[in-house]
Amino acid sequence: MSRTRKRRMMNQINVVPYIDVTLVLLVIFMVTAPMTNPGVVDLPKVGQTLKQSQVPPVVLTVKLNNKIELDNQPMERDQLLLAVRQALIKTPERSVVIAADKNVKYDDVIGVMDLLKQNKVDKVGLLLSPAR
Repeated sequence: MSRTRKRRMMNQINVVPYIDVTLVLLVIFMVTAPMTNPGVVDLPKVGQTLKQSQVPPVVLTVKLNNKIELDNQPMERDQLLLAVRQALIKTPERSVVIAADKNVKYDDVIGVMDLLKQNKVDKVGLLLSPAR
């Protein structure tokens, strides 16, 4: 008569392989950490004034119905790029900021910004008014 032993299922998780992998990763990170080159950040000193641009920016205002003003002068979209280029030729360090009315669609503002970026106007930003 042969007896057959019933194998019971093991209901425990073998954690030894997980510990081995964790220790190998720990050693790899400990070896490679001193080799990384941390970025150098120039922090401002106490009492140091920030260098501000002496030249005021070119202000584009996008109004409702996609009307555009350049430095408070209404203009067509076709003339916009030429006028911005002329302003930047006179003083190349000027930046262009885009202001918009509260009810203007986001697409209209991004469309003007995209038009400027596609025509190689690099310093383009958004003008925000502080909350009151």
